[in-house]
Amino acid sequence: MLNDLQVSLFDLVACLSRAMDLVSPAVSNHHLRVAYIAFSLGRELGMSLDEQRDLALAGSLHDSGALSLKERLDALEFELASPQTHAETGYKLLMTFRPLARVARIVRYHHVPWKDASGPTATTFAEDDVPLASHVLHLADRVAVLIQENDEILSQARRISELVRTRSGTMFAPDLVNAFLGLATKEFFWFDVALLPPSEMMSLLARAGTGTPASAEPAEFRLDLEGLLGLADLFRRIIDFRSPFTAAHSAGVAATAARLACLAGFSEMECRMMRAAGYLHDIGKLAVPAEILEKPGPLTEHEFNIIKQHAFHSYRIIELLPMLDVVNRWASLHHERLDGRGYPFHYSGRELSLGSRIMSVADVFTALTEQRPYRHAMEAAKALDVVRELGCASALDPEIVSLLASHLDEVDADRRAAQAAASQDYQASTGKGLA
Repeated sequence: MLNDLQVSLFDLVACLSRAMDLVSPAVSNHHLRVAYIAFSLGRELGMSLDEQRDLALAGSLHDSGALSLKERLDALEFELASPQTHAETGYKLLMTFRPLARVARIVRYHHVPWKDASGPTATTFAEDDVPLASHVLHLADRVAVLIQENDEILSQARRISELVRTRSGTMFAPDLVNAFLGLATKEFFWFDVALLPPSEMMSLLARAGTGTPASAEPAEFRLDLEGLLGLADLFRRIIDFRSPFTAAHSAGVAATAARLACLAGFSEMECRMMRAAGYLHDIGKLAVPAEILEKPGPLTEHEFNIIKQHAFHSYRIIELLPMLDVVNRWASLHHERLDGRGYPFHYSGRELSLGSRIMSVADVFTALTEQRPYRHAMEAAKALDVVRELGCASALDPEIVSLLASHLDEVDADRRAAQAAASQDYQASTGKGLA
């Protein structure tokens, strides 16, 4: 099964899109909504199917560089003061995964007004001209932020259309405005945008992206294991770069878990799967506010209850991709305990696979060796002492703990190398230093 792994790029990106929108109810479903509007505009304009697919992917990832809640909420304002920071960060992140290079360029310029990229007042951009797709994405994004969740959608269509019309030739390209106004006369468009639940919108985009419901997805939109690893590594950046305290966490967990898996006798293929699981294990932490992640003192019961949600969200998000069932169980059950006192499912004993047990040890060991707002990083030997205590208390698997102890230098060297590379990547992508 693992040797034959083929995963849809569309489906994976849609899952990440949903995860990014967990950051606040105010942005719920925003990425998928923008993706659908952009895709629909591309179709209305007669763009090629490849261009429409790129628009759908770019829409699903357009705010990936908005790493803080403030940036995401600021991006909901119709006219933005300084939008280019998160667009540039998103570009740098997406460029780390080669299959999304075209999408990265679209995202880079998706807040450039049409008047600043054309005509006698055009701003000169350092590297290349603003793609048409960026202007389409800009319009789609601004339409999406004008939708008011608590009002009936058709009653809003005229207001939104009129506001877009008034920005023709300034904020938006006139040809794109005309295309949108034609699309806006069709009730189904507004119903799709406002009424479809996220899972149905994901399915609609995936079907539309293949041309017809019966056609096969193009080869470049199918990921093998190496492609999954590359995209999971991108996810890791978006998950962890929200805070300098977590910037290298998933990289360290992935390296530690992969090494332990190999030492435990996993195949080479399974060890790479374990690395992907390590990159993805905290995807649900996008739902945890940064102020909780960075709190310098003990968490309240309420705050810890919010923290507990992240493993649940990780499981439910990856669960949308049945072909990643093994990766999901390894990744998302990292806070379960052998004695059944973990969270969120309270699995115990044989209910936890060896891969899940390895991930739990890797997560605890890596976290202990990292700087946190409320404590200093531990040396590897001291962290191992804590891990041993948890093994004796039936929280962690004693056999995996023993494996870590027997190969501590080897495992820790992998962790440190991975986290050093991740730290450099964080600084290059965000311009910020670690905590």
